[in-house]
Amino acid sequence: MALPSEDRIPLSISQLNNMVKDLLENNLPPLWIEGEISNFAKPASGHMYFSLKDSSCQVRAVMFRNRNMLLDFKPENGSHVLAKVRIGFYEARGEFQLLVDRLEEIGDGQLQQQFEHLKKKLVTEGLFDESNKQEPPTLPSRIGVITSPTGAAIRDVLSVLERRFPAIPVTIYPVPVQGTDAASKIAQMIHKASEHKLCDVLLLVRGGGSLEDLWSFNEEAVARAIVACHIPIVTGIGHETDTTIADFAADVRAPTPSAAAELVTPDQSSYLQSYDYYTDRLLQLMQQHFQQRQQQLNWLGQRLKQQHPRSRLAQLKNRRIDLDKRLFNVWKNRLLSKQSALRLKLSHLHQHTPASLVSQKRQQLQAMIERLKQSNINQQRIKQHKLASSARTLNALSPLQTLARGYAIVNRLQDTNNIVSSQQLAVDDILKIHFHSGAIRSRVIELDPDK
Repeated sequence: MALPSEDRIPLSISQLNNMVKDLLENNLPPLWIEGEISNFAKPASGHMYFSLKDSSCQVRAVMFRNRNMLLDFKPENGSHVLAKVRIGFYEARGEFQLLVDRLEEIGDGQLQQQFEHLKKKLVTEGLFDESNKQEPPTLPSRIGVITSPTGAAIRDVLSVLERRFPAIPVTIYPVPVQGTDAASKIAQMIHKASEHKLCDVLLLVRGGGSLEDLWSFNEEAVARAIVACHIPIVTGIGHETDTTIADFAADVRAPTPSAAAELVTPDQSSYLQSYDYYTDRLLQLMQQHFQQRQQQLNWLGQRLKQQHPRSRLAQLKNRRIDLDKRLFNVWKNRLLSKQSALRLKLSHLHQHTPASLVSQKRQQLQAMIERLKQSNINQQRIKQHKLASSARTLNALSPLQTLARGYAIVNRLQDTNNIVSSQQLAVDDILKIHFHSGAIRSRVIELDPDK
């Protein structure tokens, strides 16, 4: 594409991006780039998206699926790699990125293998077990910081400690945090701090860096020194994503040096509030205690006053008077009770004297005579009524009453059976006929068969 003249003819954004794309993609050959992988992502599409960075800059990169399927290692954040790339430019967003055709692990890849091997070994030995961990104090009397005295980490730590709780003294144990002899010096300083026991807690801190920069904290000597230390150790090494063998061995791991400093110190303002609260509470408890003791003292004074011989004699005198009254009342009540029982016995005895008994029996006999007389009168009246009723009934049923009405009684002479039908008779029978007044004899002359 031809470049425009210096006339004031503006380019569109699309024209500009097209020019940049042409310059980058057509004028730069494939390049080899060395850097550290970060922001790594591999979605379901299989493509790899990441950034390649050094100590000051980074660039976005992509390795498509058909390329990354041939890799003989697994890329991840922190991997130090050598990449063969082409420059790609995305016009729509005006961004360029590296199109990775080939990726090789260098440097840190070997370190990562050493890291995993040592980690597995120490895990098998049980150095990272929770049973080995120590709890940092809530309020340490002195804090020890093992780090480089000139690095950014010590400034960050001291700034946080000054802000959160400046009253806590700090001891700095200077060590190199990078280099060939750094690991041995860090381990020696940990042993020294453990032997001196000047501090309640130790901070092992360092600023961020690559895996190679942090390798001093991945040495076995440092891990064993941390586990053997009698003082709780809190690590704050690198950035939040950085994890070292020292972090696994430490009693507590913080993501950064500043976070480690915050973790081991309480907030002074809240602590002062708690101090004021407990001071007020202590004063209240002391006041309550004094009041209780004053009340107890007053009670003991009253008790002592009550136990004085004069008070005691007055109490005994009052008690004697009270007992005299109670004894008098008891005898009085018993006398009244005996008198009442005696009157009851006399009344009972009076009721059972011979004269009283004779009088009672006489009264009972008189009452029985009266009852007997009355019973006879009642029985006589009942019999009279029954007799009158029977007489009336007998009179109503008497044959004499029938004869008085004109009837007669017929029977044979020398026979008492009454004749009630003509069929009982025969001619020449001698009959005796009884009337209401008198009787006659007659003889049967003739019988009427039709009647």
